[in-house]
Amino acid sequence: MSLVDYPLVSVRLMVYNNEPFIREAIESILMQNTEFKVEIVVGDDFSTDNTLKIIRSYESTKKIKIKILDRPVGGEYWCKRKNKNASVRTNFMDIVENCSGKYIAFLDGDDYWADPLKLQKQVSFLEQNTDFGICFHNVAIYDQENNKLIDDNITREVKETTDIIELANGNYIHTPSVMLRNDFVIPDWFEKSPIGDWTLYMIVLKEKKIKKLKEVMSVYRTHDTSIWSRLSQEAKINRTLTSVKLVLENLELPVAVKGILMNIVPDKSKKLKRINTVLNRVKKFLRIL
Repeated sequence: MSLVDYPLVSVRLMVYNNEPFIREAIESILMQNTEFKVEIVVGDDFSTDNTLKIIRSYESTKKIKIKILDRPVGGEYWCKRKNKNASVRTNFMDIVENCSGKYIAFLDGDDYWADPLKLQKQVSFLEQNTDFGICFHNVAIYDQENNKLIDDNITREVKETTDIIELANGNYIHTPSVMLRNDFVIPDWFEKSPIGDWTLYMIVLKEKKIKKLKEVMSVYRTHDTSIWSRLSQEAKINRTLTSVKLVLENLELPVAVKGILMNIVPDKSKKLKRINTVLNRVKKFLRIL
């Protein structure tokens, strides 16, 4: 089977009520110029607007197949979402589990890609560097409220090559910039994690490295209607601590990584005497989110 005979890349497109933005997202995928086939795996979490109708108005191309996950009311996925323990992570997991490509690229319905060679550049790197598990790049930030594109990204400055130790200090990877190898199984406990992307990166990385490409190839949109943006700072901190605890409790981690994460989580035996330090560390951790 040659490189072009099957979807080498699956695009995990997670959407919910993204009607104002979804055309830009879909068209940014369809404009990709690649030497391989791509599948767009769409997981719509029962949008109440026209998001799904708009997506269905687009047709697959010779190289890019649009695969909308079938989720009828009363069906298997619908029943999962009705479970009291279900969350937006349920959608995340279901899409990823339906991705058949060797690599998975992430995109949410309110973001978009800005470079037609984005997927090609990331695949080329990962194909030639098997010791890397994740490849990401710089992004531009679009301030929806002020209708303004900010050219600089807001991530922590990191080297072009990092690993799980650096990632343990806080997320520096924007969702629409990432591509990772599809060689993992998502554990059941992942569904409990309030933060999806960072937790997944910690799961899949293991001993592999992270590559940062310097180019700005996608746009991350900030707006008041996003789920994360609507949260209070206290809620963001609590969700972060929950995710960190889950990683600590469920993953076999290097000693150095455990030490970093344990310094983020408050030690109840010390009656939170370190609370100011903890809050500062969590705020640093949250810088991208």
